[in-house]
Amino acid sequence: MLFDHRRCITFFLSLSLVAIASPSFAQHDGPAAHAQTPPGPSPYAGEQTRAIKALSPAQIDDLRAGRGMAMALAAELNGCPGPAHVLEWADALQLTPAQHQETSSLMAQMKAQARTLGEEVIQAEAALDGLFSNGHRLDEQTMAGAVERAALAQGRLRAAHLSYHLAMAKLLTAEQRSRYNVLRGYTNSASQAGTH
Repeated sequence: MLFDHRRCITFFLSLSLVAIASPSFAQHDGPAAHAQTPPGPSPYAGEQTRAIKALSPAQIDDLRAGRGMAMALAAELNGCPGPAHVLEWADALQLTPAQHQETSSLMAQMKAQARTLGEEVIQAEAALDGLFSNGHRLDEQTMAGAVERAALAQGRLRAAHLSYHLAMAKLLTAEQRSRYNVLRGYTNSASQAGTH
């Protein structure tokens, strides 16, 4: 039997077409194949039952308790500690009685102001959420106004936290601020020794 080149080429072309058309091949072939894979559930699945969709229950608790919620990181990580952590490290920082009293006062003021402003954030987010729960009646201008009010409330709260970090930094000596950074793990004692 003679070897038929045409039949051989046709056979291999057929195999190639079958391979390209097969699902296993398609799974590994380019962006179009990835589009065929259905996405999994949203990472937000379950959050649609929240009272305020943009805030978790833990975030609401933090806002009502006046906690920092990492709002003052711009200060904290640039050498301006907050009163709460300074009080935690009072002995190691060797606060004077006057410093301790002033820090405690700053802490009480900060908590009171942060609770009030935190409640404003909750109310603003609740209002925005309420608008979207009736989204078919929501217009762009009303939505933008609600977003701006929520953003302003968040901004006032953040500014308050940062202002207490500023006040705290002024109350401490440069040496205490350096020591604080070591205690909190932001710098090590060897690098601090090299800066003096």
